[in-house]
Amino acid sequence: MAYQTLRQEYLQMPVVTRAYTTACVVTSLAVQLDLISPFQLYFNPILIVKQFQIWRLFTTFLFFGTVGLNFFFNVIFTYRYCRMLEEGSFRGRTADFVMMFIFGGVSMIIFAFFVSLLFLGQAFTIMLVYVWSRRNPYVRMSFFGVLNFNAPYLPWVLLGFSLLMSNAVWVDFVGIAVGHMYFYIEDVFPNLSGGFRILVTPQFLKRLFDPPPEEIPQPADRPGGFNWGEPLANNQDAPQQDAQ
Repeated sequence: MAYQTLRQEYLQMPVVTRAYTTACVVTSLAVQLDLISPFQLYFNPILIVKQFQIWRLFTTFLFFGTVGLNFFFNVIFTYRYCRMLEEGSFRGRTADFVMMFIFGGVSMIIFAFFVSLLFLGQAFTIMLVYVWSRRNPYVRMSFFGVLNFNAPYLPWVLLGFSLLMSNAVWVDFVGIAVGHMYFYIEDVFPNLSGGFRILVTPQFLKRLFDPPPEEIPQPADRPGGFNWGEPLANNQDAPQQDAQ
């Protein structure tokens, strides 16, 4: 019964969240079980360019370190905020969500050339948290039931938590910087005077991830002068749906 419940919950996860979270967990567990080495995964521009180890551009985002407290925090935060974004502001816009992933990944790879970061999974998680927090500014948060604050402060609280755990804070700074870049070019700049959309989702992504809605067939013409496809104007018993 527990397995069926867990399986059902897993299959109900939106597609991007399910794919990314699964890839992170499987990669980290494979390292923990010595099936692969972290030296095969980290970001190394020399090996990428000279030995064509292109997979490092992707695996650097999938490893959260050895299984421990930091690993579980990253997995939980990745799953939670990735899912809330995909089911919230990106509902029905999976292609735009994938485009955010691409923008975030490319931007962090560029940063990694200058900051010498080896693994970018935690930075990517912070980016997801940052974008969600800026799009939900009035949500009240509680950190371990001790610290209460509004959502936009969450990335900075996590940065402070990284300091307490002696983690590399540059990773968090990169995640916050890329998250702010995305938020600005998507939510701020287009609304300014003379602003416009900078990040445009390609049509092939929309065709791949956002299938067109099914067209509702129009009712055939019937004799008698009655509009068969129209609801009764005076029907007071028809249920009303509140705005979500």
